[in-house]
Amino acid sequence: VSGFIGAIFGTPSDIANIRMQNDKSLPIQHRRNYRHVFDAWYQMKRHEGWRAFIQGIWPNCFRSGIMTASQLASYDTFKRLLQRIGGTNEEKPLIHFSASLLASLVATTVSNPMDVIRTQLMSSSEKGSVLKIVRGLFAAEGIRWVFRGWTPSFVRLGPQTIATLVFLEQHKRIYRNLITG
Repeated sequence: VSGFIGAIFGTPSDIANIRMQNDKSLPIQHRRNYRHVFDAWYQMKRHEGWRAFIQGIWPNCFRSGIMTASQLASYDTFKRLLQRIGGTNEEKPLIHFSASLLASLVATTVSNPMDVIRTQLMSSSEKGSVLKIVRGLFAAEGIRWVFRGWTPSFVRLGPQTIATLVFLEQHKRIYRNLITG
């Protein structure tokens, strides 16, 4: 739920980010040449109206919700599994690191198809449907589209997941020590 709700508020920034990143790959006559995110928002509103700010919002929300849920659920599962394999119930930083690395692999893999779909929707100025995008992707690439961009996604999500979950565990350890004295 937190990932889903967060994406509602983050979608306009995601749209601007995706469009600015893809701009150089467009033919010169189709480039938007946004100078920064505020210019992107201004141009989007001016040329496309308020609707441009929610282009691809539902795939983005589902992607974020799926990613967050798979990160947290798989992290807890991997942490317990690694503790069991190691024959310990101790909270060790190496277990936290390893479980969060594995969780980032799961989260990247699970969320990648929705990431491809939302990128397709957000990079376009035209209204499109998820079904139309998926049909086009299957027609052009077969099943391979599901893993398009997986490596860059993992390179971004992996360190972020590791840092977040390792810091969370350290925060919980400090909190427990403060409570128990």
